[in-house]
Amino acid sequence: MDGLLLDTERVYTEVTQEILDRYANGVKFTWDVKSQLMGRTGPESAKIVVETYKLPMTVEEYLNIMGKIQEERFPLVKPLPGVERIIQHLHRNKIPMAVATSSTRAKFELKTSMNKELFALFDHIICGDDEGIQNGKPAPDLFLAAQERLGNPPAEQCLVFEDAVNGVQAALNAKMHVIWIPDPNILKLAGENESHGATMVLSSMEHFNPEHFSLPAINAEGQVEIIHPSDISA
Repeated sequence: MDGLLLDTERVYTEVTQEILDRYANGVKFTWDVKSQLMGRTGPESAKIVVETYKLPMTVEEYLNIMGKIQEERFPLVKPLPGVERIIQHLHRNKIPMAVATSSTRAKFELKTSMNKELFALFDHIICGDDEGIQNGKPAPDLFLAAQERLGNPPAEQCLVFEDAVNGVQAALNAKMHVIWIPDPNILKLAGENESHGATMVLSSMEHFNPEHFSLPAINAEGQVEIIHPSDISA
C-alpha cells in the first residue's frame, strides 16, 4: 500500500530525515537504507534505522517520536497516479481485490482516512497485526491471508502489485505473479534490468494494461509503457 497506492513513502522519508537532523547531526537518510525498510513492519524498520544511524534512543522511543509526526501528516496523503483509475476499473468489472499491508490496522485507518471511498472498493483489507499474521514480508503470510479471504483461488491466478523488493519476494514466496512498481531511486540501486523475479516491472500504476493478464481492458487513449517483462506470463 505504502508507495504503491498512497504517497506515504514520501512522508516516511521526510519524517525519518527530520529525526536524523535532530538526533544524528543531519546525516542523510539514503536510499540504500530506505530500500531495506520498505515492506517491513514499523518495529522492524525502526530497529534498522536506530541501529544503522546509532540513534541515542530505543526502538520504542523512535516509534513514539515518528508516530506523533505521522499522525499529523498521514491523513493528508493522496493516491498515487493511476491508482484510482485501475481500482475503480477492476471494481466495476467485479474483479476480487484485497489490500495486504504490513501496516497495523490503526496505521491503515490513519493513512486512508481521507480516501475511505476508494479503499471501500476492496473486498478485503489484511494488515500486519491481524490475527494469524506471524511474519512480515518477505514471508508470504500477508498474501496467503489475502488469498484465503478471496476464496483460495489458485496462486497462479493471483496478481500482486508491489513497490518494495521485500514485497516482491513475499509474492514469489506465495507462488503468485507480481508486478513491481518501484520508486525510480530503488530501480537505480537495483539496476535498470533487475526485476527481482517479478513478472513485469512498470514505472507507474498508470502504465498497467489489464489485458496483459487476461483482465478487462480499460477504454482509454494512450500507450502502456512497460520497462521490461520477465519470461513468466500470466
